[in-house]
Amino acid sequence: MGIIAWILIGLLAGMIAKLLMPGKDPGGIIITMLIGIVGGLLGGWLGKVIFGVDSIDGFFDLSTWIAAIVGSLILLALYRLFTASRRSHRHV
Repeated sequence: MGIIAWILIGLLAGMIAKLLMPGKDPGGIIITMLIGIVGGLLGGWLGKVIFGVDSIDGFFDLSTWIAAIVGSLILLALYRLFTASRRSHRHV
């Protein structure tokens, strides 16, 4: 897949991850898009490393989308943990 396809998958995966994990994020839409793009790459890499499968077969394959969404959910959760700990330290 080309870089444009990864950006599109990442944008959509970030939006889906945000819908699955509602709540207030300090980053806005730009951070959500970046998390989606990096999350898609992370999900594909984890699929290869953990399960030994090529989870990045094509733009319309279900495995590609699942990997991208799972990777985005992981990054979104980590981002929330990191920003929550930073905010709690500032207000002390």
